[in-house]
Amino acid sequence: MVVKTFWLILIGGILDCYAQESTAPNPYFKTYDDKVIASLYYLDVSNNFQFVNTNTDGSKTTLDLIPNRREQIGMSISYKFADISYGFSPQFFDVNKDNGSSKLFNISTRFIVNQWMQTLSFINQKGFYVKEDNLTIPFQRLRSTKVGGVTSYIFNPNFSFKTIANQKEWQTKSSGSFIPNFSFFYTNLDLNDGNPNSQSDIFEMTLSPSYYYNFVINNRVLLSTGLSIGGGISNIDSDISGILESSTSFKAGYNTDSFFSFLNVNYIAFVQNSDAKIQLNDTVSTLNVTVGYRFDPPKKVKEVFETIHQKTGL
Repeated sequence: MVVKTFWLILIGGILDCYAQESTAPNPYFKTYDDKVIASLYYLDVSNNFQFVNTNTDGSKTTLDLIPNRREQIGMSISYKFADISYGFSPQFFDVNKDNGSSKLFNISTRFIVNQWMQTLSFINQKGFYVKEDNLTIPFQRLRSTKVGGVTSYIFNPNFSFKTIANQKEWQTKSSGSFIPNFSFFYTNLDLNDGNPNSQSDIFEMTLSPSYYYNFVINNRVLLSTGLSIGGGISNIDSDISGILESSTSFKAGYNTDSFFSFLNVNYIAFVQNSDAKIQLNDTVSTLNVTVGYRFDPPKKVKEVFETIHQKTGL
């Protein structure tokens, strides 16, 4: 059975639009705010968990919760503040076979206002494998739900984070920036066995400095990297302890004013203090391959959006 995933992000660029109106052209990057952007993508997102229990004799027992992965392909179209995407998990991907009861629903969006950036995300997964040593047991009803976001400030106005996040800008001169981040995530793990005690509530709050750099190889090819390391606190069923956060980002992109393509890899890990009796490690990985095309909006569409802008300011 093909499991479908639907993404609908209509407000993702609203705050961004307010900033664009007052932003003068920057020689370090070019913008494509007046273009319709259509793309096809391949996406692989997974949220893994690892429990490490300290036994009475001092030894440790490790329990890995590995989701039944769902590789997706889809399409998206965006213009101004509207961004609509649709993706599904076809059976011709080997990883999707025999995963008929697995489900994945993922929504993410990002607002950029001047040099402030807000990222919001929601991941809901159903169907895991629980692995301990050489024993692997399927838990098809086990569900994880994660919701949260990251608030960031981009210190260098010549650095284009939109070059990494979407294709509404393209860095034309190499530039980097220090970006501090404050993140807050809530995760619920539920066995769905009817027992109210078979679920856990997890809160993670961290502060992490990061540095990103867009390296312009030529006017069409770019490489981007980012690294973040920080710390904070976690609350697992009212058990509070320290937590270490680390993340990495890599993007390789090709761009013309019309056609573009890129490979984007992101990884974020929350590692709990090893002194905790039950240590929870939480990782999210994302792989995105996209090809797309920019074009002028149809006259009627442009008129509708101009009318909305005049009446609402969007």
